Amino acid sequence: MQTEYTLGIEEEYLLVDRDSLQLAEAPAALMEACQADFEGQVSPEFLQCQIEVGTRPHTTIAAAREDLKRLRACVSKRAGEHNLAPIAVSCHPFANWKDQHHTRKERYDALQHALGGVARRMLICGMHVHIGVEDKALRADLMPQLSYFLPHLLALSASSPFWNGEDTGLSSYRLTIFDNLPRTGLPPTFASWAEYERTTGILVELGVIEDTTKIWWDLRPSHRFPTLETRIMDVQPRLEHALSLAAMNQALMRMLCRLKARNLRWRHYDRFLIGENRWRAQRYGVGEGLIDFGDRSVKPMTVLMDELMGMLSEDAEALGTLPELARLRQIAEHGNSATRQRRVHAEALARGEDAGQAVVRHLIEEFHADL
Repeated sequence: MQTEYTLGIEEEYLLVDRDSLQLAEAPAALMEACQADFEGQVSPEFLQCQIEVGTRPHTTIAAAREDLKRLRACVSKRAGEHNLAPIAVSCHPFANWKDQHHTRKERYDALQHALGGVARRMLICGMHVHIGVEDKALRADLMPQLSYFLPHLLALSASSPFWNGEDTGLSSYRLTIFDNLPRTGLPPTFASWAEYERTTGILVELGVIEDTTKIWWDLRPSHRFPTLETRIMDVQPRLEHALSLAAMNQALMRMLCRLKARNLRWRHYDRFLIGENRWRAQRYGVGEGLIDFGDRSVKPMTVLMDELMGMLSEDAEALGTLPELARLRQIAEHGNSATRQRRVHAEALARGEDAGQAVVRHLIEEFHADL
């Protein structure tokens, strides 16, 4: 059985002007200062109003916490020097995607050309979690098993209810935008690592994609690292919520490896069925529950999280992440970021205030709450 489960967290932030609360482009001096503070851990993103950070690999959530906290604090400090503030949210509550411009780099110019008009709407931010899996065959074996839990992670993480100033009725509108891209969605099932390489290799050999970094499934083997990378989650306004989701990824991976060591595995369900739960999570977040295909019933997220915590208790205890999983149970009960944003929006409307700006101020506060 694998003994270490390293984790790395990548987050994308939006930059807003502190006065207007509108999106603002990242000045070159801001990016240079962040990169000087954290070489290799901060980079520009596709749009000029975005910035990306990534932790180093860590074996414990405590170490990941300190790394991510320093990164968030650095971005906040350097942004403040330009009267800007970062928000960790998957869609800005009222910004118009037509007003944004992509970062002029060869990589992003090529992406704009390849995706056409679809790329222009990519005013979205996500959170990616890498869990170390050294054995390639094990990565292929774990992918369809871990896929079952992707809707659970999406439901807990949903933070994008608004788009262009309107309530979309969805908890994660980000996924609606992202799914317009090719090579997205739930990952296919591969019988072996060799089959994964043969299948993806066809597109590389034909020059359709340069490498597998251009495959954007909800869960994929990383092209650069010996990891499985979970990509379905909305980015989290609260640092501690991001860490809790990372901890759940880590515990799930350990649980599935523990089953394999006993010659067991999580039951494989058709992508059609998992896709239905993916839609429920995208639409309702934690509000309406997900389908338990084992007993063929729709269960509230609180019940599902109680069951998950029971299954993962041995793994969370070994990893030292029981408090983080307990925090996810609280999200299931009291609501995710989409829930909180809608509450702030409704309260501002009742007071006769600008509701969109109220939500952005709320997101700025949440970004700094755990620093």
